[in-house]
Amino acid sequence: MPAQQRAVATLAAVTGIAALGLGAGPAAAESAEPLRYVALGDSYSAGSGVLPLDPQAPLLCARTSKNYPHLLAASTGAALKDVTCGGAQTKHFTTAQYPGVAPQFDALKSDTQLVTLTIGGNDNSTFINAILSCGSSGILTGGKGSPCKDKYGSKFKDQIDQNTYPALKASLNQIKAKSPKARVAILGYPWITPAKAVPGCFAKMPIAEGDVPYLRDLQAHLNGAAQRAAGETGTTFVDLAAASDAHDACRPAGERWIEPVLFGSNFIPVHPNAAGEAGMAKEAAKALNLT
Repeated sequence: MPAQQRAVATLAAVTGIAALGLGAGPAAAESAEPLRYVALGDSYSAGSGVLPLDPQAPLLCARTSKNYPHLLAASTGAALKDVTCGGAQTKHFTTAQYPGVAPQFDALKSDTQLVTLTIGGNDNSTFINAILSCGSSGILTGGKGSPCKDKYGSKFKDQIDQNTYPALKASLNQIKAKSPKARVAILGYPWITPAKAVPGCFAKMPIAEGDVPYLRDLQAHLNGAAQRAAGETGTTFVDLAAASDAHDACRPAGERWIEPVLFGSNFIPVHPNAAGEAGMAKEAAKALNLT
């Protein structure tokens, strides 16, 4: 490519990044060739519940064109292959999630340069079972006590340790084997609940006051499993704990990154809204030194 054309292409990439507020990363400056980027993961990666839907995605995946992979791709000029899908578990990396939907790892190539993922919350139905169980228990007690914690104790954490963590580690190793040239980043989940119960939130998130910190601790444990797996496989871990604090589902509209069970704006509750996906994109860009 002639020097003049290369300069124009680089300037265009930098302009696109600046427009999104992510800065001009080294990857954009070093090469005018599009970064070969594959996005894997579940509904938090897919942005399930946010409109508009990605016209390239299977309808059952409920993927949005405003998810963090699309935002990262737009900010870096990357060539994105997005196979994220709502409801995905680690097993769907190597097996079809729905008829006609290929295993996500099929998108990985030997020349892939960047891979991102958020995964693990659906393994063992950890999030689904915990939130549904704690929500129904909270309604029965009128929001008092800790009925979910009293009933389940360490069950969910034990499942993460015994099943989710090893599946995460194995998946990250497989990604590196399939795409040895790629930088790989696994994102933690942004906070769903506050550190403790706050007045007025029960109407939106019907979780008993004693179970709010129980669920927060469970989520921290899941994120910790992802961080541990990342550290043991040479993978970048994108820690969202600090960035998503004060953006949980109990916060008012305009402040929260996660929509509540009731009275939210997403068509799928307890998932990131557009602001949450943008926040995840920004933190991923920082961790990957794309800022």
